[in-house]
Amino acid sequence: MKITFYGVRGSCPCPCEANMRYGGNTACVILDSPGEAPIMFDLGTGIRTWGLTQPTDGSFRASALVTHIHFDHIQGLPFFPPIDRPGAQLDIYAPTEPDMELGQAFSDLIKPPYFPITRDEFRGEMRFHSVSDEDFAIGSAKVKVRSVPHKGATAGYRVDRDGASVAYISDHQAPLDLESVSDSVLELCDGVDVLIHDAQYTPEEFQEKSHWGHCTFDYAVLVAKRAGARKLVLFHHDPGHDDEQMDELVAGAEATAARLGLDDVVAASEGLVIDLSPR
Repeated sequence: MKITFYGVRGSCPCPCEANMRYGGNTACVILDSPGEAPIMFDLGTGIRTWGLTQPTDGSFRASALVTHIHFDHIQGLPFFPPIDRPGAQLDIYAPTEPDMELGQAFSDLIKPPYFPITRDEFRGEMRFHSVSDEDFAIGSAKVKVRSVPHKGATAGYRVDRDGASVAYISDHQAPLDLESVSDSVLELCDGVDVLIHDAQYTPEEFQEKSHWGHCTFDYAVLVAKRAGARKLVLFHHDPGHDDEQMDELVAGAEATAARLGLDDVVAASEGLVIDLSPR
């Protein structure tokens, strides 16, 4: 299984010269395995770049595991040419609020006056699946969905395929004490090969925005350590953190990881590829 990062930011896209090394597109991560349709984590603006590598002859097939329908996690979908072709198919899985129909939520966002055409005018087929705490299969992949603390209905995902595992916790509201970890998050991350985890704030930023639904770099390290994750990928970077500040924050997270006995910590950047071989 191969993991490729196309969008790594949270909140809003912010590509500029100051963050070119890490990237400025919002969340989009792709899982590939030979002979299998790709699985996407989230539909942020990074999906546009990935779309340039995909077929536009109607043969496109994929599934998207969307953590929640905040704008930064779905705003790339209208700019994804492969799904605007007759015969193309995209299955979208996401949690919803009570009394909300998932397909209608996307239709409400992709329509005039916010966008030139409606969702139904895309020529490919989008199929919508509401998810909660459940397990299911996509091809040979085993998918585990569990609720994650954030603002509104939010899911985390774990995918086991080809003898390897990856957990994706893009947005995670840390507790005020920055110590406890919810059982649902630990279940998703338990012994995982790669944990992709929210790391948006410095401690000072968290004090000001502790109710905004995210966590600190050190809290991400704590989650990985308690869950026994083998590799931690810091993700959902704040749009205000440029490359130089990211370098400093990653160095701090690495120092915390060393103190806790966690060996492998990296920061997500656009273009990063992680190849997972079976254990």
